[in-house]
Amino acid sequence: MFKRYKAGFVMGAIFMAMVGMQAQAAPLGDGLGEGIASNFDQTTDSEEQTQATAEVVWTGTPLEGYVNIAIANVEDSLNIREAADGSSSLVGKLRKNGACEVLGIDGEWAHIRSGEVEGYVKAEYLYTGQEAIDLAFQLGQTMAKVNTDSLYVRMEPSTDADYWTKVPAGEELQVIEDMGDWIKVDIDGEDGYVASEYVNVKSELDTALTLSEALYGEGVTDVRISICDFAKQYVGNRYVWGGTSLTRGADCSGFTLAVYRNFGISLPHSSRAQANCGTKISVGDVKPGDLIFYGSGKHINHVAMYIGGGRVVHASNARTGITISNMYYRSPVTAARILKD
Repeated sequence: MFKRYKAGFVMGAIFMAMVGMQAQAAPLGDGLGEGIASNFDQTTDSEEQTQATAEVVWTGTPLEGYVNIAIANVEDSLNIREAADGSSSLVGKLRKNGACEVLGIDGEWAHIRSGEVEGYVKAEYLYTGQEAIDLAFQLGQTMAKVNTDSLYVRMEPSTDADYWTKVPAGEELQVIEDMGDWIKVDIDGEDGYVASEYVNVKSELDTALTLSEALYGEGVTDVRISICDFAKQYVGNRYVWGGTSLTRGADCSGFTLAVYRNFGISLPHSSRAQANCGTKISVGDVKPGDLIFYGSGKHINHVAMYIGGGRVVHASNARTGITISNMYYRSPVTAARILKD
């Protein structure tokens, strides 16, 4: 499957080079409704040839699924608002170099869809046209999507090797290297290996992060709601190894340390050390604000904060930064309750 991806990517790159000799970056809004597909209409002799060419070029490439692609042209993240109004409510964030589909233009605002988020952004902060297409091929990340119920991420490329964790169906892992029968992946900064037959590999672009409010269970205290809301403010910010800054960058334990520090609670800068803080609890008993720890067996190497609704917020890795995930995106090892309520 990875070989098909690479073939599509190469053909796509060749096609882009050919088109790039003639095309210029169009102003945002020019040709909306035609977009990328119109390039194929101009270079083929029949509808059948157009469809065949499009399938070969786009399948498995960063442009798959896009017609009018745009890329965020910002230093950090771009606010997505509910309406074309600077005072409108935020509905999401599009990170630097994140991709979106442009649905239309409303004055200085672009109506976009990215991932699960639809809303409005300032059009001036988007790369568009040929410039966006070229960037998409440069920025695409090779991802492996699990296509089985659950999959072991092993420490070595062998079914006899120990495993870091298990990941559920639909989870996406960043590909480091295609090794044929095995795919080397990044699992929260650690190298792992998954059997290639149980994943679908293709190149993808970053998309927007939703900021929809977490669902809080009955009886959750105001301080727990406050600490979760505070932590979610920083979704989209950078991951920095060894960092403890919510704005300039943090690693996983640096993020939880900084969040709790804002509420007058001190934690050590280590996921393993944080697991020994507070009171150990069952993962099934977590409340918003509790910490969940991940690792291999009993070896802890990652920490996240539970925010309710089966989700966690955490500083994942350099690619995703601070993000929100399903709490079972990998197998939890243990949990700890830091708040005394």
